[in-house]
Amino acid sequence: MKVKGLRWFIIGLIFLASVINYIDRSALAVMWGNENLPGSISYDLGLTKTDYGNILNIFMVAYALGQLFSGKLFDKVGTRLGYVISIGVWGLSSFLHSTVRGFLGLAFFRSTLGLSEAGNWPGGVKSNAEWFPIKERAIAQGLFNAGASIGSVIAPPFIAMIFVAYGWRTTFMIVGSFGILWIIPWLLINKAGPKKHPWITEEEQQYILDGQSQADRDAEDNVKGLTLTQILSHREAWSIVVGRFFLEPIWWLFVGWMPIYLFDIYGFDVKEVGMFAWVPYVGAAIGSIAGGYVSGQIISKTNSIDKGRKTTILIGGIIMFLGLVATVFFGNTPERFVGIVFVVLFGFQFAIGNVQTLPSDFFNGKNVGSLAGLGGMVGVFSVIIMNFLVPIIAEVSYTPIFIAIAVFVPLGVGAIYYFAREIKNVE
Repeated sequence: MKVKGLRWFIIGLIFLASVINYIDRSALAVMWGNENLPGSISYDLGLTKTDYGNILNIFMVAYALGQLFSGKLFDKVGTRLGYVISIGVWGLSSFLHSTVRGFLGLAFFRSTLGLSEAGNWPGGVKSNAEWFPIKERAIAQGLFNAGASIGSVIAPPFIAMIFVAYGWRTTFMIVGSFGILWIIPWLLINKAGPKKHPWITEEEQQYILDGQSQADRDAEDNVKGLTLTQILSHREAWSIVVGRFFLEPIWWLFVGWMPIYLFDIYGFDVKEVGMFAWVPYVGAAIGSIAGGYVSGQIISKTNSIDKGRKTTILIGGIIMFLGLVATVFFGNTPERFVGIVFVVLFGFQFAIGNVQTLPSDFFNGKNVGSLAGLGGMVGVFSVIIMNFLVPIIAEVSYTPIFIAIAVFVPLGVGAIYYFAREIKNVE
């Protein structure tokens, strides 16, 4: 049996995994509530906003370590088995949130969730490097990232609906089951890479291989991967590490704290958060696809990966910066605030898909997961610092937080231009 466009089925499954990933991670924030909201997690378990910040950081520390560990894991065992391990553990961890009785239990399962969920990102970047020619990787990455955005669109109303009907414990059982069920079609469809898959047509196989670099084509042929020290000896690798350190907090501020912001500033309940919090992620989903498309078009017309990636990252950076500044001056109603965040997350995803594609532009498949994981880990450590500061600063005002991450935008984009003088394969 031969399947036309097999690579799109593979990225479709990874898109679905990203949707599940964000439903699982969003559930805690949507159902957290506060001490005045009976039935919410914080009310039932007697936890505070400080506890929430600590649990969020426990997740992020585990997520940071998981980025590095899973990058190496995927390079070692491949994307097929790597995804089974990753999504299997995170689905079970999400399900077991339903059993917790206090801070320690919640912190433990949040840490195993973070450790395993991290694998989705280096795994996705590595899979795209295997299955797509260079000119299509940004659109593939955009589709992959759109899964995170669609998951964030679906999560608030979906989780709020189940929460209202059944409570938070049953909600965790339901959403945790999705990842475990996903493994079945993944194992059935993703039998091997494009060189050896029995279902791939000769035309598609040749199209993929002809569009990859020689380093990519050699990656499956027993070529030994580099150590992290060797990877970091290349200046270009630092564009990803430094760039993601400054850019990652922008996304995570809204993923982790926007529901809490709506609870605190506008007195929302869980149902109202479900009605509002999904809207910005529509912008993120559109930005993911648009950023990949624009980058691919520029590369096709100019035959320059460098121009395609950098131009798209710059445009996304400008949109992010202007949106973050606007939150300070114009975000004084929930409707305006959510609309501005729509623009910010559009700009973020417009740019970040191309940033996340850089490891496959610089290195072959044996090193892509390692560098993607390292960049993700460093970015998450920046988010951890932010999460420690947000509860303290928010006691006075959220405004300094928005100003700080606005400043991060030119630093992140500038780092990519500075360290990656030309985006090309360094091997």
